[in-house]
This record gives sequence, C-alpha cells and structure tokens, in this order.
Amino acid sequence: MEIAHVALYVNDLEAARDFFIRYFDAVPNAGYHNQTTGFRSYFLSFSGGARLEIMHRPSLCDLEKPLARTGYSHIAFSVGSPQKVDELTCRLKADGYPLLSGPRTTGDGYYESCMLDLEGNQIEITV
Repeated sequence: MEIAHVALYVNDLEAARDFFIRYFDAVPNAGYHNQTTGFRSYFLSFSGGARLEIMHRPSLCDLEKPLARTGYSHIAFSVGSPQKVDELTCRLKADGYPLLSGPRTTGDGYYESCMLDLEGNQIEITV
C-alpha cells in the first residue's frame, strides 16, 4: 500500500502552485474547476512519484496555524544531499520565507531545515 497523495487547502491557488513549481520542481496538471461550488484544484507531481493536491474553495475559514498543534504538521521534501538542503534553504530565506530551524542534523540523524510557505504551512527540506 502507498499514499496516493496529500491534499492542502490554500487561499491563493495560483500562488501556491507557482511556489511548488519554483522551489520544488512540481509539475502541475491542467487544474480542475467545479463551476457550481467554486472548488478549484491542481495536482502537483514530483520527481520521486509523490503528488500533492492543492485546493481552493471560496469562503473557507482560515484559522491560525500554530506550529505546535495536533493534526498534520508539515510536508517534507527530500532534495538528495546536505548541500542541496543548504542551497534551497538559503534561496527560500533570501526570497523572504521564514526559517524555523536549521539547516541542522536532528537528534534522530536527519539533516534538515524547516521553513514556512507563503500561507504559513511548514515545509521541511531534508536529504
């Protein structure tokens, strides 16, 4: 069994799509729009086979996203090497995305950094 995809509601669908294309080499599908409900989405595919569905629906409640909470915590992207972790972390930081931690080797042996995306969702960058 494998996870088919992870889904994430966003406020700005096009900006979220562009973020994942720009920094994580996502390949989007053509998108979907339900004219009746206003629901819109893109499936983003990544080189390792993982897929992320980003979705937007008008008038959703946009609650605060505290870092320490129950539920889904972050999306982790493996970029292949410590050097690539460092490079992407520097690139995101230079472009104004908040750095939460790292790059560092964690207590359980992962080399990683953790950032916030354009809507305050945690993104982990790891080897």
